[in-house]
Amino acid sequence: MTNQDTDRVAGVDLDAVARWLTDIGTEVSPPLACHRIGLGQSNLTYRIEDVQGRRWVLRRPPLGRLLESAHDIGREHRILRALNGTGVPVPRVLGLPSADQLVMEHVDGLVIDRMEAAAALPHEVRGRIGPSLVTALAALHAVDIGEVGLLDLAGHRPYAERQLRRWERQLDESRTRELPAMDRIAAHLRERIPQQRELVLVHGDLHVRNAICSPRTGEVRAVLDWELSTLGDPLADLGTLLAYWWEPGEAPEGVFAASAQSGFVGRDALVNTYAEATGRDVGTLGFWHVLALWKIAVIAEGVRRRALDDPRNAADGGPPSPRAIDQLIDQAGDLIHSYRL
Repeated sequence: MTNQDTDRVAGVDLDAVARWLTDIGTEVSPPLACHRIGLGQSNLTYRIEDVQGRRWVLRRPPLGRLLESAHDIGREHRILRALNGTGVPVPRVLGLPSADQLVMEHVDGLVIDRMEAAAALPHEVRGRIGPSLVTALAALHAVDIGEVGLLDLAGHRPYAERQLRRWERQLDESRTRELPAMDRIAAHLRERIPQQRELVLVHGDLHVRNAICSPRTGEVRAVLDWELSTLGDPLADLGTLLAYWWEPGEAPEGVFAASAQSGFVGRDALVNTYAEATGRDVGTLGFWHVLALWKIAVIAEGVRRRALDDPRNAADGGPPSPRAIDQLIDQAGDLIHSYRL
């Protein structure tokens, strides 16, 4: 593939990126090659490689029409810079070659974004991945947001209210069809918002596909995809992790469910690990678990909308199907009853 071809696929000017790397003092040997990596369908992620085999990662917003306030690369850059040196596992950022492009170091390791990757792991490694993700969350929620300069990253109003308002707006702007069940769940959650007692930096989308792990130990080497990070309730992150952490026989059609394979710990183990690591009361976790599953359905609907608007935004396997989104909505409704919300 020539530079011209990769430029067109990636939506970036590789020659300009090479010049920028040189200007900031990074050793680089052009021409660069660019390859789409990961299965993320929000911000697009590419591995950039020079002729000497040096590697970097570049992220940019999806192509085509974007929703207001979504896919803010500058915000992601600010968060990653603030977290360097805090003990939270993040890649080192190099900077912004343009307003809509972020370049960071390439972290070696395993991203479990395919069932084959999970199946190839020994059982003892599978069992360590979930607790390691929780440990990363605990480290994140211990960061002093004032000390790292993120106190003004977002508003300090109750996080649940902000989340519901934001994602209802996102749904209204991206829905491909009528979804009355999603609207009912949002109304139900609005009536049951728990009191906010803490304000910490939350990742907003932590799950196994958004982390680079050691293939030998399962330890999280880097947490990725910080575009949804904001200030909020720490239990929101744990609820999100639970919503993505499927157990055997639960996963909707076409949904990635590595954690349902034997050897991975169950959700109860994740909750217990977090409670022990942080000392936090997890009594309101049910609300956050339901909210997270509802939000995943909203995100899936948005991914489908972007793929319909511009097929170049779709990752391998295509966007979520309407049936899969409906099953996510049903799961959220079932959780409301399970938690007796």
